[in-house]
Amino acid sequence: MTAFFRTLACCLALMLMALPAAAAQIGLTVVTKPGSAQHVAAEQFARLLEQRSGGAWSVKIFHSGALGTETEMLQQIQLGAVQMGIITEGPFDTMVPEVRVLSFPFLFPDHATADRVLDGQMGTAVLNELEKAGFKGLAFSENGFRHLSNSVRPVTAANDVAGLKIRVMESTFHRELWRALGANPTPMGWPIYSELQQGTLDAQENPLWVLSVYKLFEVQKHLSLTGHVYSAHIAVANLGWFNRLADADKTLIVECMREAAQYQRAWNRSQEAAYLEEMRAQGMQVVEQPDMASFRERSARLEEMDIFAAPRIRELLRGLREAIAQ
Repeated sequence: MTAFFRTLACCLALMLMALPAAAAQIGLTVVTKPGSAQHVAAEQFARLLEQRSGGAWSVKIFHSGALGTETEMLQQIQLGAVQMGIITEGPFDTMVPEVRVLSFPFLFPDHATADRVLDGQMGTAVLNELEKAGFKGLAFSENGFRHLSNSVRPVTAANDVAGLKIRVMESTFHRELWRALGANPTPMGWPIYSELQQGTLDAQENPLWVLSVYKLFEVQKHLSLTGHVYSAHIAVANLGWFNRLADADKTLIVECMREAAQYQRAWNRSQEAAYLEEMRAQGMQVVEQPDMASFRERSARLEEMDIFAAPRIRELLRGLREAIAQ
C-alpha cells in the first residue's frame, strides 16, 4: 500500500506540474452596463491583456454599478478591494482637485485636439497628479462631449436653464458649473432613469450614447447640443498594487489599456450620428445650434472661483490651454 500511495502521489504531482498555472486576475470596475462606452474599453482591455500575456492574466469586469457609484468605486480602488477602474473624470475632483481642469467648459474644440493633448505631455501631467490619492493613471478613454436634455422646455440659450433641477456628477466642479448657469444642480450617482421619470429631476447632461443606452429619450423631451464639456474616462489602478508588479507586467498593462482607450474612442465616435438620429426618431425635440455665446459668458466666471484658485490647478489649466493652442 505504501508503494501504491507513493506511486499515486508521484502521478498526481506530475499531473499538477502539467497543468497550466492559474491566471492572475485583475478586478476592473465600471459603473455602466454592457454596450456602454466604459464597458467597451474594459472588454477590449481584457481581450488584449489576456491574449498578449498568453493567458497569464485574466480580467473580471464588475459592471452596472455592481460596486456602487463611481465615488464608491474610487474608494474601493484606493483600499485595494478592486485593482482597476475606468471612471468618469468628474468624481475624481473631490479627491484630486487638479483633475477638474479637464472639465473646464469649452476647453477642447474637437476630438482630434482632445486626443493630441490628452495623449501628450499635459495628459501625462494630469495622470501623474492621481498618485497623491493612491491611483496610478493609465490612459484616457472617452465619454464624449456633454449635451443638455430636460423634460420642461427647449433650451436655446443659457437663460433657459434657469431653475432646472439637473442631475450632475458627484463633482464639486460640475455642481458649480450648473449653479453658474442658473440651474439647481443635484449631485447624484448613476443611473438616474427613475428620478427623471418621477420628476425628482428635470434635466441631465451627458454624451449622446448615454441617452441611447439608458433610453433617456423615454423621460426627456428636449435635447440641446451644447457640447459644453469634453468628458474623459480615466483608467486607473491601485498605486500600491501596480508598483508591486514586475516591470514587464506594468508595461503590458499600460500598453493594453492605452490601445483599448484608442479603440474605444474610435468606436464611440463612429456611433455619434446614429445616436442623434435615434433621439430624433424617438421624438426628442433637438436644438442643434443653441446660443453658445451665452453659455460661454456665464461659465467663464468659474475661473475666478475658489475651485480654480490653487496654484497647481491654475498652472495645469494654463498648460492645457497652451497645448491646445499649438
